Amino acid sequence: MLLSGKKGLIIGVANKHSIAWAIAQSAAAQGAQLYFNYQNERLKENVEELVATMPGSKAFPCDVGDDAQIETLMQHVGKEAGRLDFLVHSVAFAPREELTGQFVNTTRKGFATALDVSAYSLVAVTKAALPFMTEGGSVVTLTYLGAERVVQNYNVMGVAKAALEASVRYLAHDLGPKNIRVNAISAGPIKTLAARGVSGISKMVDHHKEYAPLRRATEQGEVGDTALFLVSSLGRGITGEVIYVDGGYHIIGSIVSAE
Repeated sequence: MLLSGKKGLIIGVANKHSIAWAIAQSAAAQGAQLYFNYQNERLKENVEELVATMPGSKAFPCDVGDDAQIETLMQHVGKEAGRLDFLVHSVAFAPREELTGQFVNTTRKGFATALDVSAYSLVAVTKAALPFMTEGGSVVTLTYLGAERVVQNYNVMGVAKAALEASVRYLAHDLGPKNIRVNAISAGPIKTLAARGVSGISKMVDHHKEYAPLRRATEQGEVGDTALFLVSSLGRGITGEVIYVDGGYHIIGSIVSAE
């Protein structure tokens, strides 16, 4: 029971297919006491039904684009938990119209929205959680290969994920003296609710299965178990890193047919 007696907040569960939910399942199976957010009333029922399957867990409203809601969320969690040992940030968003066509056509508003929700929110929720991480801890966020390589239609989200990865490094530097580690997991393409906004996501998954060294799609549970490693004592010497859980796809160069 790697997380026996540990308490964590998981931000970003939308439904049972969410990567954040897979992380929650891995953490709960190892004894963690978990708390969750739901973004709005539309997602409340989904999240609360899932949370009800984990005895002792609770969910609270919070849109990470609103600092006041983040503060209220942390007050609720602090009152219930007393302290936090880990924080999982699994949130990303860009307007659908920004995730098709050419990046050069990105709008100013779309750029700002993607960077705010997908990158700055990590800074905001981490800062708000600090008063409760009194015994050190771990912060984990989710990124994607589009942060460092051009992925068709990923567009402004790739720029946002690049900012997210840079934020991980700066936060790791700031919080290391408090014994708080900050890392990112770069998962292969998975058909989550958020990913459906990316034009051609099904083709991305099919391409991944064909060319990744493991020749299969990335599974939510694989990401969940890697997050478990990072938030547990097993990952105590790792901070400021991006760990790939993509079947090895990121090591492949240009795909050239042998025919």
